[in-house]
Amino acid sequence: MDATDYVDTVRYPIDRSGERRSSVITEARARLEADGCAVLKGFVRADCLSELVDECDRVAVHGHRNFNRTNPYFTQDRPDLADDHPLRRFFDRSNAFVPADNFGSESILRAIYEWPAFAPFIQTAVGEERFHRYADPLADVIVNLAEKGNGFPWHFDTNNYTVTLAIQNAEDGGDFEYSPRLRTPTDENYDGVTRVLDGDQSLINTLRLEPGDLQIFTGRYSLHRVTPLAGSRARYVAIFSYVEEPGMVGSPERTRQLYGRVLPIHIERAGLRSDALVD
Repeated sequence: MDATDYVDTVRYPIDRSGERRSSVITEARARLEADGCAVLKGFVRADCLSELVDECDRVAVHGHRNFNRTNPYFTQDRPDLADDHPLRRFFDRSNAFVPADNFGSESILRAIYEWPAFAPFIQTAVGEERFHRYADPLADVIVNLAEKGNGFPWHFDTNNYTVTLAIQNAEDGGDFEYSPRLRTPTDENYDGVTRVLDGDQSLINTLRLEPGDLQIFTGRYSLHRVTPLAGSRARYVAIFSYVEEPGMVGSPERTRQLYGRVLPIHIERAGLRSDALVD
């Protein structure tokens, strides 16, 4: 597979140096600096989207569904705090992730992820010095599958940024809502978080991503969510993962939670016996 058969390299010539590539990077960095969110509209050509949807349809059966309740910080309850404190505000979360080992050499998504021009472009846009493709064979390229009623409640990311590709929207709902720069490394701004959780629209930006749009989002300090979905059509979003250290993989516990299974590499990297916990 060749990524250039799918990416709009006329609009986004990230595979060759020049003024236009520099302009794309400058625009992306400006948006990230302004509110932590850059969207490259139509990054994948419209005439190729049906192939991406077909790819997701084929592997959707392998999606691992997870249902739980979480606060915006993915932490445990704090009974010592007031009932309305953000650390005590828990919401239903339902999601499904299709693991990366379903996207092999014939995958369009893997072709984009492994395209030699792609990672350097993302790294330059986000301005990260420590930047590596995720070495986890279950998690480097995944698809988030969301169905009727599902959404992703308000939360902060644990990583600095996410790189996603919209592939198919639900019939209704599924908007991306975010409150940019709501907290800082030195100020959690619990009052501002409470206002967002209570529905203060003055702090919320709403973004309707369309199939083919590439989004780079710095979600560690921007509270965000995906609104509940309606209709029979699933929402597909690909996630391309990058990390700060080479060779990183997920912990066995987190991997099993997200993907329903673990591989020997997860056990070995955790320093456990290689035959433990493996499906």
